[in-house]
Amino acid sequence: MWSLLDDFPEDFKINILDIGAALHERPPYQSLVDAGRARILGFEPNREECERLNQCYGDPHRFFPHFIGDGRSAIFHETNWVPTGSLYEPNSPLLEKFQNLAELVTPVGKHPVSTTRLDDIDEISDVDFVKIDVQGSELAIFQNGLRALSGTLLIQTEVEFVELYKGQPMFADVDSFLRGAGFQFHAFNSFGSRSFKPLVVNGNINQGVRQVLWSDVLYVRDWMSLDVLDETKLKKYAVLAHDLLQSYDLAHLVLLTLDKKTGSSFAAQYLDQLTDGIEQPDS
Repeated sequence: MWSLLDDFPEDFKINILDIGAALHERPPYQSLVDAGRARILGFEPNREECERLNQCYGDPHRFFPHFIGDGRSAIFHETNWVPTGSLYEPNSPLLEKFQNLAELVTPVGKHPVSTTRLDDIDEISDVDFVKIDVQGSELAIFQNGLRALSGTLLIQTEVEFVELYKGQPMFADVDSFLRGAGFQFHAFNSFGSRSFKPLVVNGNINQGVRQVLWSDVLYVRDWMSLDVLDETKLKKYAVLAHDLLQSYDLAHLVLLTLDKKTGSSFAAQYLDQLTDGIEQPDS
């Protein structure tokens, strides 16, 4: 599949806000970075990891060692595996019921920290894509980042269906807030599961049976109100839908709105590209 960036050669960059950035996995926006068409503003409170991110990406991308939250003091619960540390206390009795969860979320220390509200960070402006994975604090960040979210087109957030951390908001809480903030639920991107101990499935301690525990979820700017977006935002929306989500029907819908607004013919060209080479059934 081609990149829709090829159809928009003008030098706009997609602004990415990555909260809970890390180098242990390929980020979903890496193709945009590789094409030189993205600008990342990231937050990773682990200072060593933050420095590694700055060294790896360099300009124009910037990463800060901030705890993003509600602007209040908090306790950071350090665990034996850096990615599972949280501003919420691990729910060890629950985690211990499952294979290979308590083993990866073992508390090792508590540290008082100061959190920063997204809307108090001057460097944040004109965000297009938010990727967030902060082990339970997602809702508080969204609630204190309405300015940052006001122009956002795509959100990828981790949500939980059971209380992996004590008192954390659940998927239903995050979903209700984001829908009220002008987003539509789009898709579950992946699911996290484990089996209840002592069962192990196919020799894999990370494979579940039926119990779903968490997921990455995708939200997109409300496609019932596309006409309020300007030309550049519509182009960015279409790129995100096509290149990152492989949601080609959504990309086409956005391009239709772009054509109505500007008199262009991107949607028809896009549909031709999508269907080119597809064999038609015999009449």
